[in-house]
Amino acid sequence: MKIARKGVPTTITGTPLDVDATLPKFNLVDRDGKEYTEKDFEGKNLLISVYPDINTSVCEKQTRKIFELADKLENVEIMNVSNNSVEELNGWCATTGLDVHMLSAQDDTFAENFHLWMPEYEVLARSIFVVDKDGKITYRQVTNDMADEPDYDAALDAIKAL
Repeated sequence: MKIARKGVPTTITGTPLDVDATLPKFNLVDRDGKEYTEKDFEGKNLLISVYPDINTSVCEKQTRKIFELADKLENVEIMNVSNNSVEELNGWCATTGLDVHMLSAQDDTFAENFHLWMPEYEVLARSIFVVDKDGKITYRQVTNDMADEPDYDAALDAIKAL
């Protein structure tokens, strides 16, 4: 899949999961070092917010906006995912004064199984997925340009439809 970074074309390895796909296997680690797999989220509605690098302005905006939305949502678990290290995520939280749940894709399972890896930049593509309690993706957006924020309203509408 072709996308851009500040207007310059780049690629994603594979084709990102689309609507009606099943939540794939993955391994993630939170800021405290606790490991998570897809099994930890079975039976839950999910909003998965994926961003390339928490230490950039658009990623910070996306993360803050998702946490703002989370305060308004019921029966939805928020997963903020990047391949930033646990140390980088903790550093960002310390700098911003936010104590929030963030997940790090430290191995390749998330990037490979969601097909979001951008090899040229070694980051995950900016995207949002909504997953229902049955593990089916009901909404997906991969931004056309890494520098663009996702469509939060469309994601919110998809969550409300669950």
